[in-house]
Amino acid sequence: MKKILIIALLVFAVSCAKKYTKPYDEPARAPEEPISEETIEIEEEQVEEVEIPRDQRIEEEDMASREMTAEEKAQQIFQDILFDYDKYDIRAEARPVLDSVASFLNDEKDLNIAIEGHCDERGTNEYNLALGEKRANSTKNYLVSLGITPDRITVVTYGEEKQLCVDQNEDCWQLNRRAHFVVLK
Repeated sequence: MKKILIIALLVFAVSCAKKYTKPYDEPARAPEEPISEETIEIEEEQVEEVEIPRDQRIEEEDMASREMTAEEKAQQIFQDILFDYDKYDIRAEARPVLDSVASFLNDEKDLNIAIEGHCDERGTNEYNLALGEKRANSTKNYLVSLGITPDRITVVTYGEEKQLCVDQNEDCWQLNRRAHFVVLK
């Protein structure tokens, strides 16, 4: 019994011993024993195949093969542009956004948009509705100056109705002073 235990411990110790790794400057050698086809067959048998449901495969193939729709592209390109307090002038940092919107609309001739004008909560409802309309119109006019036909653009004003942020600070108010783009179908 002791001999069996000693042999088992020796086998265990030998199998757990640190294996020799060749230094990085030694040239690579081919393995001494080639891998047999029998070994490959055993390994292949051990691999479990997972069947993907047909509906899921079709969805994955469709997602990979189809191109983005114009509406999906528009969602990536169209970004809100922001305005200064009590102003409706197009700011310098908004021009690259509007240039890319115009370029996209020039490529997608059958796509129409709505421009929503928004304001922060300061001011009367009537004043903010008028200011929101001026912001949407100045955005439209900029796009028209870049070659977009005016009949493809609808202007809507919401004034202070649809706030993105409700905190009482300048950062929040700035987010609410915006022109927002919506693709029309």
